[in-house]
Amino acid sequence: MQRIIKNGQVIDETWHLLPKDATLDGLSNCDDLIVPLALWVEHSHALKARDGGLGVWLDAGEEIEEIADDLSHFQVIALNFPAFTDGRHSSTAYLLRQRYGYQGEVRAIGDVLRDQLFALKRCGFDAFALREDKDPYDALKAFEDFSEVYQASADRPLPLFRRRA
Repeated sequence: MQRIIKNGQVIDETWHLLPKDATLDGLSNCDDLIVPLALWVEHSHALKARDGGLGVWLDAGEEIEEIADDLSHFQVIALNFPAFTDGRHSSTAYLLRQRYGYQGEVRAIGDVLRDQLFALKRCGFDAFALREDKDPYDALKAFEDFSEVYQASADRPLPLFRRRA
């Protein structure tokens, strides 16, 4: 069983992340599923009728605007990083929190490494599924790398000079 970091704690993964080519065939009605965007677009009515939890995942290059009207249906939005050097979904997480007011879980998946966690948290991520060869307990140390931040962001809306005033 994979372990993820959620809200600063290492926990057992309870959601099922479906592959990009998944179909509705054979899906349990009560499992908590994170479905690819294409499956959501094609079968949103059937997925909403399920009893289990519902999340969606977006690949790099897929835009959050495609599901902006559907955000209330998702308990989890997972954003895939195909390579650790691809930071496009940092902006997506920020938009989810700031523009759309999304309060559910925003999870980083894919090629997610310890060095990214502090910055990703600042953008609005609160859950991280690290690359399988990485230790989530070691990665927790990333949240202690910096004691103070200057700029405002999704996790701290006031810049340092406003907090000290």
